[in-house]
Amino acid sequence: MSPPDYLHLVTSEGFPDYALLDCGAGRKLERFGKVVVDRPEPQALWQPKLAKSEWAKANAVFSASGEDDEKGKWRIDKPVPDAWPVRLALEQSSRGEAGSSNVTMLCKLAGLWHLGLFPEQEPHWRWMLEHLAKVKGETPRVLNLFGYTGAASLLAAKAGAEVTHVDASKKAIQWGKENQEASKLGAAKIRWLLDDAAKFAARDVRRGKTYHMILVDPPKFGRGPDGEIWDLFQNLPSLLADLAKLLAPDQAAMVLTIYAIRASSLAFDQLLHEALVKRGGIFDSGELAIQSRAGPLVPTSLFVRWSQTPSMSP
Repeated sequence: MSPPDYLHLVTSEGFPDYALLDCGAGRKLERFGKVVVDRPEPQALWQPKLAKSEWAKANAVFSASGEDDEKGKWRIDKPVPDAWPVRLALEQSSRGEAGSSNVTMLCKLAGLWHLGLFPEQEPHWRWMLEHLAKVKGETPRVLNLFGYTGAASLLAAKAGAEVTHVDASKKAIQWGKENQEASKLGAAKIRWLLDDAAKFAARDVRRGKTYHMILVDPPKFGRGPDGEIWDLFQNLPSLLADLAKLLAPDQAAMVLTIYAIRASSLAFDQLLHEALVKRGGIFDSGELAIQSRAGPLVPTSLFVRWSQTPSMSP
């Protein structure tokens, strides 16, 4: 395999209900809807650009415990609702018509420093919707593995797709259903499944299921609902081998996002190439980053996107 010439940076400047205001000194200052939060960001090695008085306007500050940024607690400096709406408005449609995929996510200070939404995924959401818009002759089918609170699932369903959402966290599944209600998508075709992603994919292979879009956003480490152990570097190759079999024979695409540290986009690009060696198609790999209002970019994750060469059949 020759070295790829397409590894690149994909950035987002946010959207009306989200902005990265500043970053630096291992922190990031963000606005989710009307709430401003100050959270850890280990990759922000530079110094903040905004004055301390601007950072002091945060509603809540997450203080990490020791070396683990995901252990700690929130300090509430200004009132914060138990849950508040953040609107995602993407001007796309999966059926080739003018319109928008607008959904509402409920953000919460729910223990860890995650708020229930990863805004850097916006370019992937747009890419997904653009692909779904090209699916002709049948209703697009979407599989969202490790789907968390369902932003991509809701956007796809709002755009007309049939969505299967899989996560091992009962809390995340319930949160996703709350987001569905907040988005007024009660009639949307979403199956919310509490399951182990690898076991679900293997069963779907045996069932002969296929999907036009597969989203896979695995953690570094995790446990399934029955205590199944997930290790990214050990288990991802076999999962991708199964997912390759779940891609529809035509009009198919996949997005792999990796938040693992000490990893390379080149490594995951080559892994997905191996899984899809018989499919051909178009690969797009690199890093996701968010552009702060104050200037610096914050790298967030690695990604590989694959789409099948469009069919010439009617």
